Amino acid sequence: MPYDSIKVIAFDADDTLWVNEPLFRDAEKRFCELMQDYLPSEACQERLFAVEMKNLPLYGYGIKPFVLSLIEAAITLSEGTVPLSVIQQLMDIGKEMLQAPVAVLEGIEPTLKALAPHYELVMATKGDLLDQERKLEKSGLASYFHHIEIVSDKTEAQYHKLVTQLDIRPEEFLMVGNSVKSDILPVLAIGAFAFHIPFHTTWAHEEVKEPVEHPNFQLLSNATQLKTILSQE
Repeated sequence: MPYDSIKVIAFDADDTLWVNEPLFRDAEKRFCELMQDYLPSEACQERLFAVEMKNLPLYGYGIKPFVLSLIEAAITLSEGTVPLSVIQQLMDIGKEMLQAPVAVLEGIEPTLKALAPHYELVMATKGDLLDQERKLEKSGLASYFHHIEIVSDKTEAQYHKLVTQLDIRPEEFLMVGNSVKSDILPVLAIGAFAFHIPFHTTWAHEEVKEPVEHPNFQLLSNATQLKTILSQE
C-alpha cells in the first residue's frame, strides 16, 4: 500500500476542522459598508488587502492582527477623518469574531474517531495562540489529538521542526489541509505526504493557481475520504 509508512496525520485547523474564512469575508463586507462614503466596495477590499499584506510580517495571522489592519485601513482611507464611532464598531466586529461559535465541518469528527486508533493525530495550524486554543476547546475535538502545534507561519523549516519533534521521518508524516500554499507545497518539499481538501472560500493570500502534481499528493472532496484511502473504513 502506498501509505503504509504513515504514522502521524496532521490536520490544519481553520477551514479544515472548522469554519473560519467566512467570518473574515463577512467582516470585510461590513468594513467596506462603513467605508462607503470614502470609496467603492471593490476598491475598499483591494486597499484593505494591501494593508493586511503590509502588516503580515509584523503582526502575523489571526483575528487580532486583522482588526488592527481594519483600523489602520479606516484611518488611511478616510485620511484621518474616520469617526471614533466607526473605530469602535471595528473593534466590536473583532470581538464578535473572537466569540463566534465554532462550527465543525461535516465529516470531521467521525473521520478523527476512525483514524485515532491507528495513527498519532496532530493539529498543526498557524495564527494567534489564544484564539486557536479557544476554538479547539469549543470544537470538542481536542481529545483526538496527541499533539498541538500552533506556529506563526507554515514553512518547510517549521514542518522539518515538527517532524523532528515527533521523532519520525518525513515519509511517515501526512498533512491534511485546505491551503495549497501552507498545507501542501512546503510538506511535499520535505518529502512527506499532503492531502488537499479545498474549502469553498479561500483568502487571496493563500491562493495558488498552478495545479499540484506530485506522487505524495492527493486531492480530496471531503474528510471522510481519508478513511477509505487509508483503509480505515
